[in-house]
Amino acid sequence: MTIDPLVLMTDVDQATERLIRTAEGLEPGAESAPSRLPGWTTGHVLTHVARNADAYTNLLTWARTGVETPPYATPTARAEGIEAGYRRPLDEQIADLRESHERFADAAAAMPAEAWTFHLAATGQSAAVVPWARLREVEVHHVDLGLGYTPEDWSDAFALRLLREIVTGAGDTLPLVLRPHGLDHPLTIGTVTDATPSIGGPTRSIAAWLAGRADGSDLTISPDGELPTPPKWK
Repeated sequence: MTIDPLVLMTDVDQATERLIRTAEGLEPGAESAPSRLPGWTTGHVLTHVARNADAYTNLLTWARTGVETPPYATPTARAEGIEAGYRRPLDEQIADLRESHERFADAAAAMPAEAWTFHLAATGQSAAVVPWARLREVEVHHVDLGLGYTPEDWSDAFALRLLREIVTGAGDTLPLVLRPHGLDHPLTIGTVTDATPSIGGPTRSIAAWLAGRADGSDLTISPDGELPTPPKWK
């Protein structure tokens, strides 16, 4: 998957449109149905995705202008935004998804080349990672709706980048050797030894399992045994 933020914005556009099409296929009132996230309804997930777009729009504004613009105005604003919006009728939530995405896309289009290198104190990374972070948010939460979109629908490039990101961020947690199909070299988590479990399977399946979005039933483990509980992903 490209690291060019403007090229990634095309992927964000397409992923957002897929999510909106899923929401448009629901019956009125479906916003109150449970999602795959404990304690969250469909409305919670959709509202969160919309407010997340606004949060990333703020970060791009910060990078472009140099004026500190945190993703959320206060430490409690994220939760308050979800609470305020999740009960809205489905058509309002769909419109909100479109409009918040358009604001984000406009903010990305307004970025001069040098602004993508701006270091964002809120994330500890450059603004160039924001389109990827938004794509990850849309694709993973689309799965969380539990409405037929699964990790099998992720592109190979997305699944591999997600997997590498999870592995990099896992730190020295539960040691694992990961052997995604098609990769020449294994990926490792933690301090591995000869006794460290080796997990094999499709890249999408390993990424989804580590992200807490699949049970790993199609993965293999060596030596034989039960799959361990993976390190908690954010």
